Amino acid sequence: MDNLLYIAMSGAKENQHAISVRANNLANVGTTGFKADFEQARAMQAFGAGLPTRVFSMTERPGHNFDAGPLVMTERDLDIAIKGDGWFAVQSVDGSEAYSRAGSLQINAFGMLETASGLPVIGEDGPIQLPLPLAKVEIGQDGTISVLPQGAPAEALFEVGRIKLVNPELADIEKGLDGLFRRKDGVVEQESPEVVLINRALERSNVNAVAEMTHMISLQRQFEMQVKMMRNAQQIDQKQDSLLYIMG
Repeated sequence: MDNLLYIAMSGAKENQHAISVRANNLANVGTTGFKADFEQARAMQAFGAGLPTRVFSMTERPGHNFDAGPLVMTERDLDIAIKGDGWFAVQSVDGSEAYSRAGSLQINAFGMLETASGLPVIGEDGPIQLPLPLAKVEIGQDGTISVLPQGAPAEALFEVGRIKLVNPELADIEKGLDGLFRRKDGVVEQESPEVVLINRALERSNVNAVAEMTHMISLQRQFEMQVKMMRNAQQIDQKQDSLLYIMG
């Protein structure tokens, strides 16, 4: 009877993990450039000192939904979106290179081009720094950044750098706990000239709120079923104890 209890217990535990994945997707339905996570459960053999007679459930996050989210035009000079496949490079908190599609950019007090979360945007020669003060900033389809110094005539627009655009194989990258994507092998991705930017636009989250709610309801029902199985296992075990007591 402990087989039934063990399977039900591990199933309920992993259902909770699966619910947390779906809840995180739902919480990021309004996050710019967010890519939804998938989850799945599979049976795993439990190995120990005795014979491998136990099997438990394990929830994995096998991949992500890489579909592009809907585009929204913002008419803001520092907003960018990727047209089709591709990513732009940023410097993560630990200093490593990572990739994102959350293109709501800003310029800090020191002229550094950053994401909305404060991560430096990487160019051909590292983090991009712009001369201040500026009257205008233009970002081209190839990531080229042109600026107009404050007080300068309109024809004084000049290039100061180019955003690093990459297009790695989707099977080669994974999402970190910080929401950024990196290559699984740790290699720095090379620039991809075929990646195209759309200026004054943002890519919204690709999370389908209705689908995520449906998945959460289904997982909650599975959790309740696992709890009922644990109760049934307890009742059967009690009946067995009573029968042994009578026979003894």
